Amino acid sequence: MKILIAEDDPHILEGLAEIFQSEGYTTITAGNGADALNLYAQESPDFICLDVMMPEKSGYDVCREIRKTNQKIPVIFISAKSEEIDKVVGLELGADDYITKPFGVKEVAARIRSVTRRYLATSKAEESDTSFVMQDLEIFPNKLRAQRKDDSIDLSLRDIQILIILHQHQGQVIDRNTLFNKIWGLDHMPNSRTLDQHISQLRKKIELDPKNPTIIQTVHGAGYRYEN
Repeated sequence: MKILIAEDDPHILEGLAEIFQSEGYTTITAGNGADALNLYAQESPDFICLDVMMPEKSGYDVCREIRKTNQKIPVIFISAKSEEIDKVVGLELGADDYITKPFGVKEVAARIRSVTRRYLATSKAEESDTSFVMQDLEIFPNKLRAQRKDDSIDLSLRDIQILIILHQHQGQVIDRNTLFNKIWGLDHMPNSRTLDQHISQLRKKIELDPKNPTIIQTVHGAGYRYEN
């Protein structure tokens, strides 16, 4: 999924981009409301994250313009304006969520996943129950979740992408560079440490014994493999 982030503070913009990218989203960024509208028209993003107070056009104005032609695209406001009336205005304009500054990384990640689940459930309603099984784990891509008996496990978009690739190539070794390029993209420098750290965190979520994984197996010197 591609996300448009509009924020006039470059440090916050960079931080938000890093959070979204770590969750598995492709990001495009704008420093003011006018640029945000231009990028929206050019790039057709799947998701929009807007600061409220920006030069040229406010986040509210950007949302109003977008909602004239697109009622479905998810919109999150992130703003220092924390009064109840500000949140009400944002939600009445059609925003899916409103996060106030300062915010924590975990909070933003959780809100992103929640809005993405609602978007996927709505946009792909006919496929909402589509799932696949990896050993005793059932994965629901459109819900960003996995299920093991009565336990529900929240997953990120990037987690889902990794599991889909391994499942599609069951029994095959996927080398690190191939997996990294498929998930992070060719414009990122291959970094086995980044990949291995993410795999380690994913194992903590889905493996019964993360120290002795059976779903995501390491093939030393080669890459990763899933075998049923």
